Amino acid sequence: MAAEHMTFDATGGSVSPGVSPRTTIAVRFFGWAILSALLVFLINNYLTFWLGWPGEGAALQLGLHGAATESSPLSWVQLLAYVVGIAAAAIYTVKSCSRTLRQDSQRISDFNGLLIRMAFFAVLYIGVVDAILSFMRVEGMLPAVFGDALALELGKSQFRGPYVHLPLTAAAIVTAFFSRTLGFTWLALLIVIAELLIVITRFIFSYEQVFMGDLVRFWYAALFLFASAYTLLEEGHVRVDVFYAAFDSRRKGLVNAFGSIFLGITLCWVILIVGMGGKNAVINSPILAWETTQTGFSMYVKYMMAGFLAVFAISMMIQFVSYMMDAVADVRGEPGGRDHTSHTIQ
Repeated sequence: MAAEHMTFDATGGSVSPGVSPRTTIAVRFFGWAILSALLVFLINNYLTFWLGWPGEGAALQLGLHGAATESSPLSWVQLLAYVVGIAAAAIYTVKSCSRTLRQDSQRISDFNGLLIRMAFFAVLYIGVVDAILSFMRVEGMLPAVFGDALALELGKSQFRGPYVHLPLTAAAIVTAFFSRTLGFTWLALLIVIAELLIVITRFIFSYEQVFMGDLVRFWYAALFLFASAYTLLEEGHVRVDVFYAAFDSRRKGLVNAFGSIFLGITLCWVILIVGMGGKNAVINSPILAWETTQTGFSMYVKYMMAGFLAVFAISMMIQFVSYMMDAVADVRGEPGGRDHTSHTIQ
C-alpha cells in the first residue's frame, strides 16, 4: 500500500512517501479546476436557459456609462458558483496530496468511460425505440396500439422528447453502471445492419422511409463523436510527425501536456461557449425547441444530434485533462506510462 503513495522527482528517483511536489499539486489543481469550471458551466447553462435564471453574465455587465447594471442576486449566485467550484478543487487537491498524477489521471479517465457508456446506451435505446415509433406512425399503427389521444401526442417532438427519450436516457444511465463495455464495435455493427436494411427494403421490396436514413445518421454521428475520447485514451489517433517519434519520454510528455492544454482543452471550451453561449446558440437552440427535421415522417432525434457536439466537447475535455496529467507524469519520470509511439507515422 505504501507504494501507491510514493512520488517521484523529475529524474524518476523516489521521494519520501506522502510528499507531493509542488509541480504535482499545481498540475492536479489545474486539472480539477478545469473540471469544476466545466461542471458549473453546464449547471448554469441549465439554470439559465431551462429554468429562466438571469445567467452569470448579468452580474458582470456594465452600463453605457461604465456603471454596473442592476442584476438579480441569482446571477451573483451563478457567478460565485465558479469560485466555489475552484475552491473545492483546491481543497480536494490539498487533502489528497499523496495521490500521484497517474492515479488522478486514471480516476478521471474511468469517470469519462462511464459517461461515454451512458451516452452509448442512450443512443442505442433511443434509436431503436424512436425508429419503431416512427415506423408505426408511418404505417398508421399508433392509434391501434396506443389509442388516438396518445398516438397524436407521440407525433409531437415536445411529447416524445420528455416522455420517451428522457426515460430511455435514465435507463441507459442505470445500464452504464452495470456494464463495462463501451460497445462501439456493436454500434458500428448496428450501423451496418441499419444500412443493409435500407438496401434490402429499397431494391427488393421497393420500400424506404425517411426514418431509416435518420437512424443510420443518428448512430453514425454518435459513433464518430462519442468514440473520439475513447480513441484518445487508447492512443488510437494516428500521429503524423517527423519529430515526435524521435523524442524521449520527457519531451513527448511536454508535447502532449502543452498540446492538451492549448489545443485540446481550448478547442473544447470554444465549442461549448459558442454552442451553448446563448438561447439561440447552435447547441442550445435545437435542444430547447426539441427540434426535428422537416422531411415528413422522420425520427425525432435531430435535437439530440446537436447535443452530440456538447457530449463530444465534454468527454474530450475530460479526457484531455486526464491526458495532460499523464503527460506531466511522463515529464516527471513516474512509472506506468503508456506507449505513445505505436500509432506514429514518420
